[in-house]
Amino acid sequence: MLKHSLQLKLGQSLTMTPQLQQAIRLLQLPALELQAHVRELLESNVMLEAVEEPEQTGIFEAIQSPAERAAGLEAAPHEAPQVDVEIVSDSWSSAPSSAAEAPWSTDDDDRQQEYAEPAEASLQDHLLAQLEVADLDARRLAVARAIVDAINDDGYLIESADEIAATLLPDVVCSAGEVLEVLATVQALDPAGIGARSVGECITLQLRQFDPATPDLATALAIADGHLDAVARNELAMLRRELRVTDEELAGALALVRTCRPRPGAALSGGSPEYVVPDVHVRRTERGWSVEINPATLPRVRLNQGYANMLGRSTSHATLRSQLQEARWLLKSLEIRNETLLKVARAIVERQTAFLERGDEHMRPMILRDIAAAIDMHESTISRITSGKYMHTPRGVFELRYFFSSHVGGGEAAETSSTAIRAKIRKLIRDEDPAAPLSDSRIAELLSAEGIPVARRTVAKYREAMRIAPSNERRRVAPK
Repeated sequence: MLKHSLQLKLGQSLTMTPQLQQAIRLLQLPALELQAHVRELLESNVMLEAVEEPEQTGIFEAIQSPAERAAGLEAAPHEAPQVDVEIVSDSWSSAPSSAAEAPWSTDDDDRQQEYAEPAEASLQDHLLAQLEVADLDARRLAVARAIVDAINDDGYLIESADEIAATLLPDVVCSAGEVLEVLATVQALDPAGIGARSVGECITLQLRQFDPATPDLATALAIADGHLDAVARNELAMLRRELRVTDEELAGALALVRTCRPRPGAALSGGSPEYVVPDVHVRRTERGWSVEINPATLPRVRLNQGYANMLGRSTSHATLRSQLQEARWLLKSLEIRNETLLKVARAIVERQTAFLERGDEHMRPMILRDIAAAIDMHESTISRITSGKYMHTPRGVFELRYFFSSHVGGGEAAETSSTAIRAKIRKLIRDEDPAAPLSDSRIAELLSAEGIPVARRTVAKYREAMRIAPSNERRRVAPK
C-alpha cells in the first residue's frame, strides 16, 4: 500500500535568470549590433544616459589590479615561458582621439551621414544610363532594357532571345531576331565584352575594339573563336600547328587574348565595401605586446544618478524601480563582456606571439579548450566571445576565430597547426618552377622533410580550400 510522505532535499541547479540571459546575449553581440542594442535601451529606459563628455572614471574600471596583472603573466610549470603581454585598460574611459570615434554623442546620426560611403552605381544602372542617350526608338529601347535585365553581375547574358521576347509580352511583341539586333547595340556599350553569351564571344567583343592593323589580331580572334580550351590546357604546340602560325605570332596573339577581361561586369558589380571595426588593438611595445580594447567600440553609457537618487528608498514608482534594476544589470553585463573579451584576447596573444612576430607559418595549434582552461571559463563562453569579434595586429585585422586551428598529424606535427601548413603549401607553390610545378605528393614529401608528416590527400584538401589549381593546370611552358 502506497504511503504519502514529505522529504526535504538540498541541491544546486543553474537557472537562466534574466540577468544571465542578458549577459550571454551581450557576450556574443558584435560591436555594431551592441551599439544598436544599447541605443534602443537608451530610448526606452530613462535610467540610462549617454556619456557625452569624457571622464577619468566611467562605468568600466580596470579589470585587473597591478598584482593580478603580474600574477596572470607568471609562467605555468608545465608550459613554455609566458610572453609579456600588457593589458592597457586606461583607454576604456579615456576620450576618443577625435569626435568621429565617439559613437555615443548626440550628433551621431549627423556623423554617420557625413562619413557614409556614396552608393555605387550597379552594372544595370551603368548600362541603362548609356541607353538613355543612345539613338533608339521607344520599341528598341524597351527591348534593350529587357536585355540589360537579363545580364548577370559578370556581364554575361543568361537568357535566350526567345525568353527575352517572352518577357516583353504583351506590351511589346517582337521576334527573337529583333532581340538579337538590339543585342548588338547593347554589346557596343561600355564595358567592352558586355552582353556576351560565352567566354569566347566576350573576348572576341573586346578584341574587336583594337585597331584592325594590330599585329596578330587575326590569330587572337581565331583563338577566341574556338581554341580557348587548348590555351587553358597549355597545348601550345598543337595550337600552333592548327593555326599554322609561328612561335612569335602565337605569342603575340596570346598576349592580346590575355589583355581581355573574362568578367567585364565584375568591376561595376562588386558592391560597396564593408569595413571591419576591430574590437581589440594589439601593439608591440618595449615591454612586450600590449592588448587594449578599442575605445571606439565601447558603449559610453552610465546610470542616470539624478533619477536614481530621486527614487530613494520609496516603495512607489514600481516601473522606474524596474528600469533602474534593468539599467544596473546592463552595466554589469557590459562590464563582464569587456572583461571577458580582454582576457581572451590576452590569452590568444600569449599563445600566438610567434605568429605576430614571424607570420602564418608559425601559427600554433589552438582550440577553444586551451583558452577556456587558461582563463578558467567554459568553452561555450569562449565560442560566444570570439564570434564576430576582430583583433587589429601589426599583421592586419583578423577575426578572433582565425587564431584557432586544429592539430595536424602526430609526433612532431602535434605542434603544427593547419593554418601553418596552409601557409607552407602556399609558399612552396609560390616559389616553384612554372615549367615543373610541384605535385601534391611532392609537396607532402617536402613537408615531411621539415618534420611535418602529412598525407597527399591532406595537401590536396588544403590546396583546394585555398583555390589553387593542381600541378597540371599550373604548368606554364613557353611555346617552342
